[in-house]
Amino acid sequence: MTIERALFAMGGIMVMLTSLLAIFHHPNWTWVTLFVGFNCFQSSFTGFCPPAILMRKLGFKSEAECALKDNS
Repeated sequence: MTIERALFAMGGIMVMLTSLLAIFHHPNWTWVTLFVGFNCFQSSFTGFCPPAILMRKLGFKSEAECALKDNS
């Protein structure tokens, strides 16, 4: 799995999880959902994404790195 695909998966899971928690536990979980959305939005402009840094340290490769490896 690449960093980009893992970020989409992580974002989707967080949105679903915090939405369910807001419905069934407490409405304040909506703030976490908003934070995840804001982080996705700002990273599209700045390129800074803390989960991507963590995933790189865990050994995930980017789409570009995988494409270069396949062409070699």
